[in-house]
Amino acid sequence: MRPRVMRQVELVEKVLAYDPNADEDLLNRAYVFSMKAHGSQKRASGDPYFSHPVEVAGILAGMKLDATAIATGLLHDTLEDTVATPEEIERNFGQHVLRLVDGVTKLSRIELQSDRTRQAENFRKLLLAMSNDIRVLLVKLADRLHNMRTLHFIKDPEKRRRIAKETMEIFVPLADRIGMQELKEELEDLAFAELNADARASIIARLDQLRSEGGSMVDRIVDRLKRTLAEQGIDAWVSGREKRPYSIWEKMQRKNIAFEQLSDIMAFRVVVRDVATCYHALGVVHQTWPSVPGRFKDYVSTPKQNGYRSLHTTVIGPENKRIEIQIRTQEMHDVAELGVAAHWQYKHNGKEAPEAEARQYRWLRELLEILEQTSDPEEFLEHTKLNMFQDQVFCFSPKGDLIALPRDATVVDFAYAVHSDVGDTAVGAKVNGRVVPLRTVLRNGDQVEILRSKVPAPNPTWLNFVKSGRAKSCINRFIRQQQRGQYLELGKAILQKAFREHDASVSEKALGPVVKVLKLRNADDVYVGVGEGNITARQVIHIVFPGQKEEDTADKLPIQPRPRQSEAKSGGIPIRGLIPGMAMHFAGCCHPLPGDRIVGIVTTGKGVTIHTIDCDALEQFAEQPERWLDLAWDAPSDGEKAQGHVGRISLVINNETGALSTVTTVIAKHKGNITNLKITNRSPEFFEMFVDIEVRDVKHLSNIIAALRATSVISSVERARG
Repeated sequence: MRPRVMRQVELVEKVLAYDPNADEDLLNRAYVFSMKAHGSQKRASGDPYFSHPVEVAGILAGMKLDATAIATGLLHDTLEDTVATPEEIERNFGQHVLRLVDGVTKLSRIELQSDRTRQAENFRKLLLAMSNDIRVLLVKLADRLHNMRTLHFIKDPEKRRRIAKETMEIFVPLADRIGMQELKEELEDLAFAELNADARASIIARLDQLRSEGGSMVDRIVDRLKRTLAEQGIDAWVSGREKRPYSIWEKMQRKNIAFEQLSDIMAFRVVVRDVATCYHALGVVHQTWPSVPGRFKDYVSTPKQNGYRSLHTTVIGPENKRIEIQIRTQEMHDVAELGVAAHWQYKHNGKEAPEAEARQYRWLRELLEILEQTSDPEEFLEHTKLNMFQDQVFCFSPKGDLIALPRDATVVDFAYAVHSDVGDTAVGAKVNGRVVPLRTVLRNGDQVEILRSKVPAPNPTWLNFVKSGRAKSCINRFIRQQQRGQYLELGKAILQKAFREHDASVSEKALGPVVKVLKLRNADDVYVGVGEGNITARQVIHIVFPGQKEEDTADKLPIQPRPRQSEAKSGGIPIRGLIPGMAMHFAGCCHPLPGDRIVGIVTTGKGVTIHTIDCDALEQFAEQPERWLDLAWDAPSDGEKAQGHVGRISLVINNETGALSTVTTVIAKHKGNITNLKITNRSPEFFEMFVDIEVRDVKHLSNIIAALRATSVISSVERARG
């Protein structure tokens, strides 16, 4: 028997029950419009498709949202799944409803590289939409909740798993962030049922067994709590329940314990009239039953980021059972159950609440900042997950401002939490008055003062220890800006060379057609694309000089004859200073050293890879002349210290006592610095190994090799490739 679809009058009455001033006409028109628009469409369950938006509207009414949000729930699929147009929605329901419907509309199925990329892009769009009006997220969560309730009707198991995983990774933490505990827990449990059905069934069976053995234990403990509080003059509403299967499973996994070792699988809520009574009730509970050390949390004086407030304690309660007790006021309870929806009552004389109201949530502002600073969708998804999943630690600024950070956050995380400029200019810190390293992990209650420089200079190595998504995105943004400048200069040099082959000069005007064809913003984007290797010089030439055929271009840009060092120095592009840092790297296949004849290959996403002229790896680029650069080493200027480079040698040494010590001594004596040593083969007679040595140039390495060859314990030594 299929569930009955909620009738129009039932929905309207449900809304009017909590909001007598609701726009009844808007609800009626939205109901009729949605029913007609979806027509004879069916869901995977076989139910009329119209049942879905009605159920979504019912969930929103359960959150006690305004008529505009409920109308959005009724209409949220009309733009994508029916012939209805935005103009129709605006004409019939107004601009506000259209904006919300457009924000919630299922996103177009863009062909992207991976499901993860698509998921990340969808999340970005959802965040942008809900940044103007949090009701977009509330409708989206209601939509996802009903889809999860009917997930079992989808026949494809892979699709079910994908939807369940996405729910757990994105929508559960979002529901948690806006404080919607009940909705979050139901989503978790529905996803859990799909992702690990066996584990869920096992936990449910254990819970059933406990119930059969203990009878109405929850009811008995509720009664005892009520009596105990009443004896002390406290009027309280008390309820109790078993924790949900997923919550139990997650705790078992986190603590690596069996079900039998869990003690606090029951949670009890005590709702009192005011804050003072909360602390009074807490005192009564602790006087009556022994508390479990380390399990008291005061979220009343220090609320969670999502606005959640409550006192949490765990005690050895009635019947010697370990139980968790949450103590809160009615207002706190409403917020705990409905989160942001508890605040979202639109009673502004029929007018919309200001959009700025949605921005009161610090977490949302932080996610928006990450969105602005992140170019890659997957990177954005990773950083936002960091922000949403982690537990918190609370620290103070010198002025006493409270800063919430993820667990195991460092001083750098704190700096970026204060402001991105503070993070970019951080050079040191004082924690509780003592100077500490920037990687210092902070603890609850630490007072942190950031020491700053005048010049922004985030260190890329910070990425190895920062924990917050905001810090990671800010550091990555700075690195990208630096790299962009390097890639831009490299791209200019490459295009200048390519244009000279055609007796032309590169300019912003000349690159105008390239910007248009490749749909870029400006000429700088062309230079950066060429520098990164995402755009080839040949592509640019073909667009600027459309009469050129590919074969002609190849003739115009042949692989240059291998220049002698003196020729390369005068005619080649001076790499040193042009592409410093991350925009240039040395190939691991040939380990080029100053003194070697070298060539550069423009590598996608990495800038230039430097190879020796005789490297076997160059063969794969023989048909791509536009990626080759003629390079030469710049000799260090007077007074400038030569930079160290890593050369690799292959050794075969006698397997005898002290042989390895002899090798290292010889290398050290000739001013070489061993950076890595790897034994590749061992026999009773010999060791075979690779040794990476930091040297000044190829002559320096040759001297070391000559000295090693003269050593009796060494059978053979050669410069190694690879």
